[in-house]
Amino acid sequence: MAKYFDLHPDNPQPRLISQVVELLHTDGLIAYPTDSCYALGCRLGNKDGLDRIREVRGLGTDHHFTLICRDFAQFGQFVHVSNAVFRLVKAATPGGYTFILPATKEVPRRLLHPRKKTVGVRIPDHVVTQALLAELGEPLLSSTLLLPDETDPLTQGWEIKERLDHVVDAVIDAGECGATPTTVIDLSQDEPEILRRGTGDPSLFE
Repeated sequence: MAKYFDLHPDNPQPRLISQVVELLHTDGLIAYPTDSCYALGCRLGNKDGLDRIREVRGLGTDHHFTLICRDFAQFGQFVHVSNAVFRLVKAATPGGYTFILPATKEVPRRLLHPRKKTVGVRIPDHVVTQALLAELGEPLLSSTLLLPDETDPLTQGWEIKERLDHVVDAVIDAGECGATPTTVIDLSQDEPEILRRGTGDPSLFE
């Protein structure tokens, strides 16, 4: 049965944040709100968590997982960023974008796109997510909480608790959460390619 954490959206309780992070450190899988919509998340080194996310979402091996980073310092540890790409990303973050970039050796091979050796990265503009990342001290391995054969992500903590009670280890509820996934931009080639239009304004990359 999943634990249910009711966090204040603007001033998340440090005691509860610590409890969630403790659960992540013991290889738990959480459902948590972001500035776009709910996501599934676990520690970067949690292989079982990765498999569980694939199972919940019905994902294939070519799915781009996302590393949710606290800031640019952390971002730069896990992907290769040229000066030109850095300026593009800097102008759009924090916010509702996911960027596909070549991964560094810090990223476990099982997270990489099998052919391109790329990974998704983003810096969210969400108080609760940022509090989790600060306490965790590393990125969250994440994927949008979109269930197989459904077109819209789940947006209510109580509904996620009801539907995924025996699938995840914790659900974080921090009030209203968006219903639109991030805008996904592939920056791994010479020209930006918009792979998905979502919360972030794609015109910055057109």
